[in-house]
Amino acid sequence: MPHPFHWVPAEGARHATCDVRPCGCRFPVGTRVTTLCGAQVVADDGDLAWLWGTCPACNAVARRLAGVDRA
Repeated sequence: MPHPFHWVPAEGARHATCDVRPCGCRFPVGTRVTTLCGAQVVADDGDLAWLWGTCPACNAVARRLAGVDRA
């Protein structure tokens, strides 16, 4: 079963979100997304954007949702 969240590059970091993706497997550039860290960000889908560092707060929540961390 897939995880309830998706990764999305936005505003200089890779964030995670539970927002429904409007189409395909990525959020279109410019889509406003609510992240697991509580931020409202604007999605970027460039090749370089996927190489940005992961938001630590989103990562912590995503790991809990995925059942990797129980804290």
